[in-house]
Amino acid sequence: MEIKQVDCDISVSPQITAADLPEIVKSGFKSIVCNRPDGEGNDQPLFHEIEEAAKQAGLSCHYLPVVSGKVTDEDAESFGKLFAGLPKPALAYCRTGTRSVTLWSLSRAGMMGLTDILEKAQNAGYDMHGVVRRIANNGKTPLEAVDGKFDVVIVGAGSAGISVAASLLTRAPDLEIAVIDPADIHYYQPGWTLVGGGVFEADETVRTLSSVLPDKVHWIKAAVAAFEPDRNAVLLEGCRLIEYGRLVVCPGLKLDWHKIDGLVDTLGKNGVTSNYRFDLAPYTWELVQSMRQGTALFTQPPMPIKCAGAPQKAMYLSADHWAHSGALKNINIEFHNAGGALFGVKEYVPALMDYVKKYDISLQFTHNLVSINGPAKRAFFVKTDSDDKSEYVERSFDMIHVCPPQCAPDFIRVSPLADAAGWVDVDQNTLRHKTYENIWSLGDVMNAPNAKTAAAARKQAPVVAQNLLADMGKNVSVAHYDGYGSCPLTVERGKIVLAEFGYGGKLLPSFPSWMINGQKPSRLAWLMKEKILPPVYWQAMLQGREWLAKPEKVAPEVVN
Repeated sequence: MEIKQVDCDISVSPQITAADLPEIVKSGFKSIVCNRPDGEGNDQPLFHEIEEAAKQAGLSCHYLPVVSGKVTDEDAESFGKLFAGLPKPALAYCRTGTRSVTLWSLSRAGMMGLTDILEKAQNAGYDMHGVVRRIANNGKTPLEAVDGKFDVVIVGAGSAGISVAASLLTRAPDLEIAVIDPADIHYYQPGWTLVGGGVFEADETVRTLSSVLPDKVHWIKAAVAAFEPDRNAVLLEGCRLIEYGRLVVCPGLKLDWHKIDGLVDTLGKNGVTSNYRFDLAPYTWELVQSMRQGTALFTQPPMPIKCAGAPQKAMYLSADHWAHSGALKNINIEFHNAGGALFGVKEYVPALMDYVKKYDISLQFTHNLVSINGPAKRAFFVKTDSDDKSEYVERSFDMIHVCPPQCAPDFIRVSPLADAAGWVDVDQNTLRHKTYENIWSLGDVMNAPNAKTAAAARKQAPVVAQNLLADMGKNVSVAHYDGYGSCPLTVERGKIVLAEFGYGGKLLPSFPSWMINGQKPSRLAWLMKEKILPPVYWQAMLQGREWLAKPEKVAPEVVN
């Protein structure tokens, strides 16, 4: 007998026998529900045998048989009514447990979020995507009506989504493209580091989404609930259905603020800030300007995160201000990094270490922030040594800049598009899904081993556009993405170490070394970051003008 917990109130299992009941009682169950009809299998005990032994053991026992593969709306409703009145925790069983989980999932629709239901079922080892539309429709079988059908559907209107839409339309203006995103606002997130450093104003990094979407796309202002790739469909909240010929998935990632205990309650006050949020980046600058002495902590969580250099960019710009204001000698700066290195590409580390020494920064590797007490100004880290032994470390602060843990959005993690870690599973060269040939992904949400930066998305968008059109027979060559990412490390106001690299840490400089040597701090690189890249973003990248981003083409026969 293998019991699998779905949540604290219910577990499921394959067929049980009367001999299993002592263990079931010992495990703390109060009720049993049989969802398997008598006589379904030759080796199956009859329900009355289980019922008699269950009653002797003091268990509440119920028979709600459901034919395999034919769970009706009425079955789910009956299960919900029965379950509501059961002593809990309850154990439901059938031949494999699937029918029991299906009944539970449908009966919980409307009382729990779709993603929560799918995730709990998935964690127990059951895939509920076959009934996802019924769950989204409050547990009832929906009509088969389709709310829209397009040549290409793009999920996400961030930098990746808008760029790929623009690149597609530049190559094939006749395409019918829909972009799905519930947001009203579009942000230039690479600018938030400079907002936190007092270089940009926050309003310079924001525009309305309608103003930056390509004119010819259809904007569906809604949230995605689930994917049905076997039916070439995307399910929206409210059980609306959108069908596609090709799908591009790029909703970005999720900043998991709640994963650090106490963080949400203290963000934006008590000296706790983060440039990873639009509304908090100005608070970073306020704290930096007002600080004259004390301890400033800067944190970096386990990878992957978007723009892996951003946590230390905030630190260097802050330290530079304190150096110029004369306060640096009175401020203790600590960088608490969950990883074991200052930067993932070793060629850039010497230049960064020069600034670590210049600002007298204390580097604390393998320190992962797990909890924070804002009013008490205390931060708590788990430090892991080389033998994998852990200990808690407590630090006081006057200011702390937090980079939150990050993961794929919930609706991606529980979808059939995701790999075991929850990221969209793509071929790292073509960015095509490994299982579903008419799906591509780019940006922060996919699992290629590249840096998650806007510069990476700028290079990926033309690759996806070209490969999608090649798949449609539009007479274009297949393209490969080389893993390019760029991280302009703002080591002081007016200088940047321009890290540019691809898969495996291979250096991929965009400019000759006499112009910009990425391994040394550069004023020209700062000029690009401050003056050139913002208009390139708004007026080129989001409009399909592929400056320094033309894809590398390969012969079609090279691609598997």
